[in-house]
Amino acid sequence: MRIETLDDLLRAVKDRPRKRLAVAWANDAHTLEAVNAAVEAGLVEAILVGDQAVMEKVCAELGLPTERFRMVHVPVDTEAATRAVALIHSGEADLLMKGLLSTDKYMRAILNKEQGLLPPGAILSHVTVMEHPGHAKLLIAGDVAVIPEPELKEKVAILGYLVRTAKALGIATPKVAVLSATEQVQPKLRSSAEAALISKMAERGQITGALVDGPMALDGAIDPEAARIKGMGGPVAGDADCLLFPNLDSGNTFYKAGTKLGGAEIAAVVAGAKVPCVLSSRGDTAKTKLSSIALAALLA
Repeated sequence: MRIETLDDLLRAVKDRPRKRLAVAWANDAHTLEAVNAAVEAGLVEAILVGDQAVMEKVCAELGLPTERFRMVHVPVDTEAATRAVALIHSGEADLLMKGLLSTDKYMRAILNKEQGLLPPGAILSHVTVMEHPGHAKLLIAGDVAVIPEPELKEKVAILGYLVRTAKALGIATPKVAVLSATEQVQPKLRSSAEAALISKMAERGQITGALVDGPMALDGAIDPEAARIKGMGGPVAGDADCLLFPNLDSGNTFYKAGTKLGGAEIAAVVAGAKVPCVLSSRGDTAKTKLSSIALAALLA
């Protein structure tokens, strides 16, 4: 079944066996609302790691039944992140989620060489699934939050995570646009030259499981009329499922323009670790966090 909307995503995960979610520093209302909704919807079971008195107080203020959760009392945010990661290693949890602690502390726990979740040689990347009211289908984008200036090897890894996510959403042969400022190959523009290289790698079978084309400007990648006017051929032009951004500046700007100006809803995870890790902003809505939990459960 192809998942066409974020609501479809919630329904699809609900029909699967429940995963166990460990939440690092689950001390805030948005996180607890989202986790409660995920438990209530039958998406996950939840282990809340944080200051138990604070978590119980916030649950009481929100009217959330604490018996729905297992609570692990850890009174310091960095120690809570370490403990949540330890729950993954012990087999008590299948997914990780960031609560109120800062992203750097959360990522430090994941990247810890002795106790973290990064397999040898793995590359962490942020994958976003965006539902935009002005676009006909979900867009899967990366990287918008983790890798500032990805090298060619990292871009290939990001592409792999985008394709895996697209396939989990039911897209049998994802169409990937490798983005730059223009669809014309510009050898002096790194993003353009590397997009052409990645496209050629896919053409020669070094990258499989998807249709890949680039360089492409954003308009030609997602707008059939723009692709037609520009004379862009091939199956990806105007119909991309996945967008591979050249750097964090462009990806993050796309992400925030879509959500803050375009009314887009998103789900997002960090891929490449031992398990999917929910990395939403502390300011994200409970709905965004709920959709992100569902995406992580789908990918686990």
